[in-house]
Amino acid sequence: MIITYYGGLCTKAQIGDVSVSFNPPLRSDGKTPRFSSSVALFSTKEKDQNFSQGGSGEVFIIDGPGEYEVGGIFIKGVLVEKEVGGKKKMNTIYSVLFDDINLCHLGAISSADIKPEVLEKLGTIDILFTPVTGGDLATPSVAGKLATAFQPHVVIPMYGTDKGEDNASLKQFLKEEGAEDLKPVDKLTIKKKDIESKEEDVVVLSPTS
Repeated sequence: MIITYYGGLCTKAQIGDVSVSFNPPLRSDGKTPRFSSSVALFSTKEKDQNFSQGGSGEVFIIDGPGEYEVGGIFIKGVLVEKEVGGKKKMNTIYSVLFDDINLCHLGAISSADIKPEVLEKLGTIDILFTPVTGGDLATPSVAGKLATAFQPHVVIPMYGTDKGEDNASLKQFLKEEGAEDLKPVDKLTIKKKDIESKEEDVVVLSPTS
């Protein structure tokens, strides 16, 4: 599996010609992602998005909770509330079982208050993607608590579009995780057997344009 980070909350996992993207950027018409993937998952549902799902040659798009199976990829979406500007908004956390590796993308999460039933439903996590930027998203401290709650083998922080060495939020997260000297890599190439020996290992990916 090859994992690439595109900045913001956008990541992609690929095996051969099959790929799953999380929160990919949209075309100007707001209907389909700008880059190709087999399945595209969106953590929040924006009112101006009008997706066409499935079909020959089209990306299969999921933008809400539920259980799905697409070409041997098993997806669970769990809805959690978040508060932005005093208003309740919804965020979908996804777990994706792809080639026996369980990916979990926390989306636009902002709180470490995760109910036990959510953790149970998402299952054992191999690779966790968590925001660390603060603002409307998880702070570095909250991201650390989320990593502790989910107990993944690998943690990949999502820190925006700045270079890793210039990003204050990322630096703070790495400091709290005891990984200050960690350098960003362009992509993560990993197999299931590589994951099993790891325990909350942090991997920083450089944003790909």
